[in-house]
Amino acid sequence: MVFSSAVFLFYFLPGFLLLYYLLPWKNTVLLAGSLLFYAWGEPRFVPLLLLSAFLNYSVGYLIARAGPRRKALLVTGVVLNLAMLGYYKYLGFFAGILNGLGLREGALPAIVLPLGISFFTFQGISYLIDVYRRDITAQSSFLRFAMYKAMFPQLIAGPIVRYSQIAGEVDHRSLSNARIWMGLRLFVLGLAQKVLIANNVALAADRIFAVDPSRLDAASAWMGVACYSIQILFDFAGYSTMAIGIGHMLGFSYPPNFNRPYSATSITDFWRRWHISLSSWFRDYLYIPLGGNRASPLRTYFNLALVFFLCGLWHGAAWTFVIWGLWHGALLVLERLGGAKLLARLPASLAQAWTMLCVMIGWVFFRAENVPYALKYLGSMAGIHGDPALLHPWRLDVQASSLTALVVGIVLACWRLRAPAVRMPAVLVHGGHLAWTTALSLLCIASLAAGTYNPFIYFRF
Repeated sequence: MVFSSAVFLFYFLPGFLLLYYLLPWKNTVLLAGSLLFYAWGEPRFVPLLLLSAFLNYSVGYLIARAGPRRKALLVTGVVLNLAMLGYYKYLGFFAGILNGLGLREGALPAIVLPLGISFFTFQGISYLIDVYRRDITAQSSFLRFAMYKAMFPQLIAGPIVRYSQIAGEVDHRSLSNARIWMGLRLFVLGLAQKVLIANNVALAADRIFAVDPSRLDAASAWMGVACYSIQILFDFAGYSTMAIGIGHMLGFSYPPNFNRPYSATSITDFWRRWHISLSSWFRDYLYIPLGGNRASPLRTYFNLALVFFLCGLWHGAAWTFVIWGLWHGALLVLERLGGAKLLARLPASLAQAWTMLCVMIGWVFFRAENVPYALKYLGSMAGIHGDPALLHPWRLDVQASSLTALVVGIVLACWRLRAPAVRMPAVLVHGGHLAWTTALSLLCIASLAAGTYNPFIYFRF
């Protein structure tokens, strides 16, 4: 069940909110609704989700009450979390590496990747570390902790909500009509980003990336990666905005996850704006404990490379994701070596264009099924392709709706100018909110009713 599906929009969400607002046992209703939401697509992994909740609750409880054994308990808890993630997500990948090196033979049985495991594993690790650091008080109620771990708005696609960010709201939260209305507006805005922009460009991107890259001319290759760049931004940012909106409707303040990343003027700036909950997680729980930029320059470069190697691996057990992570790590190191000063001297538009070029090159590896495909695709972007008579023109794959969504997405994502602030009467402000919320809702409903392309890219993560 995904947010942009008819089942969620017209059955699950209205029914859940009705029970949530009417019944006094809000934590119980939220836990039950979240388990139902997860079980809709992954019923066999509900026990795994609850096991993860029990593991982190128990270890956190023990850490809070232990003396000299606190660090040993923390290490045990982190290792168990990583072991769970490693088994389901990386065992096959590393087994394939050992096979290639001749150190083992035979294929492993197929292991199905549980939906959202990367998100709720990192969630659990941050909780244990924060309890160990005494930044938060360990939750005493397993029901409330399980509710936090399983909250359906952020369970499968983020943002990665740390317990410390909503600790007060887990026990006590207030709801008002104004907050519910704000949450609904955010949800509709995110839904429009997903349905009206991301879904439309996704169809063109998937069709172009399905073609042998040697048959793509430069224009087709650039069109494909442009469509994918807009797809992944508005798909991911749209889901995050929907999650934040639902959070407000439930009385929770989820952290922001995107801040117009394609307007960034450097890769450093990009990572302050893209998937903020993940980049801040790696900063606080890995980069800074490794020494961050407080050590020697060489150690700082190593820390950056390691963090982004692991960031790439977190996204998927494939060499394409590893290369994507190392690519961004290398760009950050280059900016530390003086590239940032050079970019700062350039006009903002040129710095932004350079940053987008680097980001789009990285997206080729992120989207490609394997490294050889990615390298051939980059060759086509550079104008290196096969027989001109066999080339596949992009116009065969990009419909008018996709092209329109692409143009709108580029303007919204990359436009750096901002309209001057104008004070409007409250009645006009509220009326405007109602008008655009209603209009976007109707457009999204019409698009979904028409059975338009509606992919869900997070199965890979």
